Amino acid sequence: MLITLRNAMDKNSLVAETKVLKRKVTKVQEIVGESSAIKKIKETIDKIAPTDARVLITGENGVGKELVARWIHEKSNRRSGPIVEVNCAAIPGELIESELFGHEKGSFTSAIKQRIGKFEQANGGTLFLDEIGDMSMNAQAKVLRALQEGKITRVGADKDINVDVRVIAATNKDLLKEVEDKNFRLDLYHRLGVIIVHVPSLNDRAGDIPLLVEKFLTDIAAEYGQPKKSMDKKALEALQKYNWSGNVRELRNVIERLIILSGKTISPDDVENYVSPRK
Repeated sequence: MLITLRNAMDKNSLVAETKVLKRKVTKVQEIVGESSAIKKIKETIDKIAPTDARVLITGENGVGKELVARWIHEKSNRRSGPIVEVNCAAIPGELIESELFGHEKGSFTSAIKQRIGKFEQANGGTLFLDEIGDMSMNAQAKVLRALQEGKITRVGADKDINVDVRVIAATNKDLLKEVEDKNFRLDLYHRLGVIIVHVPSLNDRAGDIPLLVEKFLTDIAAEYGQPKKSMDKKALEALQKYNWSGNVRELRNVIERLIILSGKTISPDDVENYVSPRK
């Protein structure tokens, strides 16, 4: 009896530990940086997160727009609900409506069963529309209706479905230029851009590179199960002079490469040998 009880307690402890580990794994990464631009973004997130205001996040590829969206959700009253992400650029134009709004069985040739769309999946939470500048005009019209009325209609259905969703969108494009070129709806731009958060390029906040490098050295060592490597001061200075066209995403890849190919300490020679110079 005692053994059985102890086994049950051990099992419960294991379950509790697993839940804690899962929370740690899914914990949103910090927005790293002490530059004025990053401080402003953090302050803005604190102000807008508790509201249901729609947010448009702008910035180049690789700057961390998704991370900003996740923090807005994490600090919102919807944090217990889902955050559903859609990469609009990765979905073919003919499938985007089904992806967003779902479809009924038999509504088109390959619709062999009913599908729940991303708007419904995000009900009670946040829908993150990444690269919204690549969305088709037809899909834009339907997204606009969903934002205006809080209703969506599955492809092939005639019944409206009420949805309670906060929409956060992101783009690396100049949407007003896209409006001029008739690739994006002006009314949708105004619906999405109640609050606009611009994430600067890494070149515009080079002072944050030492903090980012330190984080990546720690994170990657943990992922590999290896001791953390150090970086020579001059090697770090060389990285700060680099032209980061791929932004934070590129920096992380470079640090991973240097960790793999260098010795215990990453030297200026390592940077010169394994990081291609770019003007």
